[in-house]
Amino acid sequence: MGKGGEPRRLQARDGELGTAVAQAQDGDETAFAVAYRIVQPGLLGYLRGLVGDDAEDVASDAWLEIARDLGRFRGDGAGFRGWTATIARHRALDHLRRQRVRPRATALEQDVLDLPGPHSTYEQALESLSTERALELVRALPRDQAEAVLLRVVVGLDGPAVARVLGKRPGAVRTAAYRGLKRLARQLGPQDAADAGVTDGGSRTLGESE
Repeated sequence: MGKGGEPRRLQARDGELGTAVAQAQDGDETAFAVAYRIVQPGLLGYLRGLVGDDAEDVASDAWLEIARDLGRFRGDGAGFRGWTATIARHRALDHLRRQRVRPRATALEQDVLDLPGPHSTYEQALESLSTERALELVRALPRDQAEAVLLRVVVGLDGPAVARVLGKRPGAVRTAAYRGLKRLARQLGPQDAADAGVTDGGSRTLGESE
């Protein structure tokens, strides 16, 4: 799922992305190709978490819509990543409906969860989740948890942007991502979680730090 610090690396390119999008809106095809190269890997990873092997086809549909509606976009590089993720998500859900696949339930569990602070287990695990095996396990999570993790880690969106894409409150998104990451750590087991980088920043894995 990319290496540690992947969201920050993606966000560091938002200036370049914003410039490329602005130039593409003026008709520069080369600039559109630059924007595509920056956004596509994360978008494809997100779609793989939603539709599996059909991700390439769904991504192609999404990019057709992105190119068609590019002139209507208003915002910076970070906003463009969120906008493209929203389009890709709609196309993925359309694809699932056509296949008559019922989406997973998205209701959060009713038990109360004490969320950690801004520099705790959740954020550190989010930054360092890194293995292909973890990506496979993400697909088995409840949909709200899977999408929150994928949009944060793979697409590199911040919490408010994820909330806008999913049409949820930021607090609900943070809860879903945190629960998803804890479930991943438990499924991986202590050693595999450590290998994947899913740790609390100390000697314990996320799965051990209840």
